[in-house]
Amino acid sequence: MTDNRKYPRHKVFKAGTIEFNRAGGVDCTVRNISQGGACLEVASPLGLPLVFDLHIPSDHTVRTCHLVWKTEKRIGVAFDTPSRMVSAAA
Repeated sequence: MTDNRKYPRHKVFKAGTIEFNRAGGVDCTVRNISQGGACLEVASPLGLPLVFDLHIPSDHTVRTCHLVWKTEKRIGVAFDTPSRMVSAAA
């Protein structure tokens, strides 16, 4: 299988939140990440929008991204914006 990624990926195991409305978000686990995107583990991809913010509290960052692929428990996303720092309380 050929890996067509533009950037090398780094395996991680970080808690994240998929944020797409002001009422809250969906918990996820970031399984790998690169400069261009990430692989996220989710309970189910059903109901997730095509564009959303990925908040990674341990890195104090939020990135707008879009859905590229999905399976039963994982989704691949591409980053649309550079990461922006958020306060630890956000």
